[in-house]
Amino acid sequence: MTLQLKVPNMACSACGQTITKAIKAIDPTAIVQTDPKTKQVNIETQVSQAAVKEAITAAGYSVA
Repeated sequence: MTLQLKVPNMACSACGQTITKAIKAIDPTAIVQTDPKTKQVNIETQVSQAAVKEAITAAGYSVA
């Protein structure tokens, strides 16, 4: 399943790495692409969108 989420407070590539790490903690096989310029996170994952949003929120970021 492919998810496209907007993370308004992702400011830099380090933020993207933190978000990627949080998602891979719940789905090690996930493919994550982050773009701090557009605040967009694209995720190819087997877990639910709710679980992904929860992981991103737990890492300290908001999901629009």
